[in-house]
Amino acid sequence: MSVTNSNEIKSKIKNHPPKNQGLYDKRNEKDACGVGFVAHIKGKKSHEIVQQGLTLLTNLTHRGATGYDPKLGDGAGLLMQMPDAFMREEAAKLGINLPELGQYAVGNLFLPQDAKNRVACEVIISKIIGEENQTLLGWRDVPVDNGNIADAARDVEPCMRHVFVGSKAADQANFDQNQFERKCFVIRKRIEHAVRALNLKDNAAFYIPSFSSRTIVYKGMLLANEVGIYFKDLADKRVVSALALVHQRFSTNTFPAWDLAHPFRMIAHNGEINTVQGNVNWMAARHETMKSTVIGE
Repeated sequence: MSVTNSNEIKSKIKNHPPKNQGLYDKRNEKDACGVGFVAHIKGKKSHEIVQQGLTLLTNLTHRGATGYDPKLGDGAGLLMQMPDAFMREEAAKLGINLPELGQYAVGNLFLPQDAKNRVACEVIISKIIGEENQTLLGWRDVPVDNGNIADAARDVEPCMRHVFVGSKAADQANFDQNQFERKCFVIRKRIEHAVRALNLKDNAAFYIPSFSSRTIVYKGMLLANEVGIYFKDLADKRVVSALALVHQRFSTNTFPAWDLAHPFRMIAHNGEINTVQGNVNWMAARHETMKSTVIGE
């Protein structure tokens, strides 16, 4: 290394971190393994925030991992606010009339590859939505471009669909979106248990990345730079949000899988919270205390 280059490096190190400014305070710096968050401080939604989230995600590539195939990643994804105008226009193309924002939910679904298995899951989903006194408004196929993903990821790639669910209480003056969100939680959990009981044999595992009236998750067993390419929705300028939570996964004690990609429905965590079995044991130990008067039986 030349003296000039050495001095340049020393200068950069000396000037890092930058001076405190705005929301930045160097005392709060800490390492994060593949987690990032972008938000407009005044809550203004834009496509730029989504694109910044994807750029941030791509810049987290060094925090991820690949397998024997350099195209095979551990998983990556993005959580954002519900892009209402986009969903409304796409639903209208399918003859689906969505109620006001907050009064409908979108379930983002990973469904089996086998058509018969997929129909079995969709029947359960429709049935449980009705049993929980909500309205199934319709279905939408999620457009994807899987031309550049690894063969191993494509072999177990799920069929992706959106299910639109309307609140039966939407026309009431005292409509409570929090109550609707809780109902979505109950619907999702019931669906998961019912589909698991089918014991389906399929290359693609059934999973619900998100089921909410507020947010939606786009994720998969993808490389960080593939998320914005694979999900065509994310390139659409009508897809806007005031926040983007992104994650590039580095698998340590669990094998890569489409469903294990982050973010999850509300979080993206940095590092191992615990072993998988440890988490299962803790949940079993807390099972009897996990009750709520607002969720019901």
